[in-house]
Parts: sequence; C-alpha cells; structure tokens
Amino acid sequence: MVTTFQDLFNHAELGFDPDKLRAKYREERDKRLRADGNEQYQEVVGDFSRYVDDPYVEPGYTRAPVSDEIDVAVIGGGFGGLLAAARLREAGLESIRVIEKGGDFGGTWYWNRYPGAMCDIESYIYLPLLEEMKYVPTEKYAHAPEILAYSRRIGEHYRLYDKALLQTEVTSMAWDEASRRWILGTDRGDRIAARFVAMSNGPLNRPKLPGIPGIKSFAGTPSTRAAGTTPTRVEVPTGIFPSFTTSASASSGRERPPSSASRISARPRSICTSSSARRPRSTCATIARPIRNGRASFRKAGSSGAWKTSTFS
Repeated sequence: MVTTFQDLFNHAELGFDPDKLRAKYREERDKRLRADGNEQYQEVVGDFSRYVDDPYVEPGYTRAPVSDEIDVAVIGGGFGGLLAAARLREAGLESIRVIEKGGDFGGTWYWNRYPGAMCDIESYIYLPLLEEMKYVPTEKYAHAPEILAYSRRIGEHYRLYDKALLQTEVTSMAWDEASRRWILGTDRGDRIAARFVAMSNGPLNRPKLPGIPGIKSFAGTPSTRAAGTTPTRVEVPTGIFPSFTTSASASSGRERPPSSASRISARPRSICTSSSARRPRSTCATIARPIRNGRASFRKAGSSGAWKTSTFS
C-alpha cells in the first residue's frame, strides 16, 4: 500500500521502474526525430497537385460570384470555425459567413476518411458543444464517420449552412481603411467585406507525400487520406439525426454543393433528457449497447431488466 509520497516512487509498489520507462520513451522518440524535418516530404505541387483536389465532391461545381457585406467572416469549417461561428450565433449575430475549401464542414474529419480513422482523445473531451447539442458520443474514442456527421449536425443546428461558401478558398484579404472593413477575395471571384475575420484555417487538409526515390515514377495507385483514389463512401442508415438532408439555402437561394457527407450519420448511444450531455447515464431515457452488425440492444436507464434487441435495416 502507498502510504507516503516516497512510496509513489517505490519500484516494488509500482511494479515497474519509472526511470527505465522514461528511457524507453526517449529511445522511441529519438527513432522518429530526423535532421531533415519537413524536408523529408514531397511538396504537393506540379505533378502532385492532384493530391489537394477534393475527392468527395462532384467535379465541375460552379456558382455565381458573391458580393456581400457581413459582420464576421469565418475562414475554415473545422471545429475551430464551427465553434467560433456557433458562439457568435449564441451572442445574437446573424450576419456570418463560413468560408470552407472542402465540400462540407468537418475540417480534418472531412478530408481524412481512411479505414479505421478515429479520435485519439476521449470523445467527451474532444468534441465541442456536446452539452449545447445534447449529444453523447457513441464511443469513448469516436470513429471518423460519427465525428464528421456531428460536425454537420453543428452546422445544421446553428444555421451555419445558410450563408456558407463551401468549395471556396480565400485567396486574398486586405484591410480597407475607408470602409473600415476586411475585403476578402476567393477563387470563386467573391468579394466579401467583413467587420471581423475569424481565422480557423488549419493545416490538416493538406497531405504529406514521402520524399522517397521513385515516387515521381511510381506507376501504381497511391493513396493519402483517401485522396488520389476513388474514396470509400461511408454509408450509415439515415434518420438518426434530424435535418441532415442537403437543401437549398433559405437566404441565398443557392444549393449547397453535393457531398458524400450528406449520406453520413451516426447512432446515439443514449437519448438524454438532461440539459447536459455529460451527465451520468442515469439521467438518460434510454441506454444502448454498441451497435454491431446492424443490431443494438436497449433498456431503460436505471433499469436492471433484460436488454431489448432491435435490428437496423
């Protein structure tokens, strides 16, 4: 039994040697340290520029340029941009545009869809706005399809799709002293004047190619983050989250670009009646075991009765 502070470092009590463990971690870290740093990668330019193309949208999307004056432009539709825009909505701001290069919200979870991708931080800590959304992740470490679907759910809930400019990349931003506005230009020919700009353009949408000999002449089918090949569409039964259909924007009359994310959903582990999604399960109306092979088992929270199994078609 540990009775004193010194006992915390007693190897016999711990069952391992902390110093040896630290040394092992340092040894493994040193294996991954390289003097060439980022120079070990092949930049995605020239013949490799196809790797930055969006494989999840239909090619040839066009729209008319937008000229608008708004309160806030949010650059980036990942968690940072979604959280900033959601808080602005909560503060009462209506004149917001999220400008996102991808075909939908989600950020790194939009771009990275390789098989088995999942969160390496506890979902209850990592996913933003859980209490506000009254949502409980289905797994301690949620898989990518659920996180992407949840990103879309945030966009729907806070009406961020209304004025969103998807499949759009900001190419310029300059301060205009006369109008006291930021003037943003995009690759779609837009001119957006904004009082404020929230920068949330992360780096994880850009793939890294290994700078290895022969990569330029490689004749096979490479794959990075599922880009460069025909992506695997993740099909999950719909009807779990409300309002997940692709629809025309009420404010602009323009249809959102087609995206496979409109076919992605997730299954809630519990249906909470509490205002906090992080409350213990006893506050939830229904508890569900993990879904496997299209089957899930449910029972009333706090009940010791038998599990009732349902099949999802």
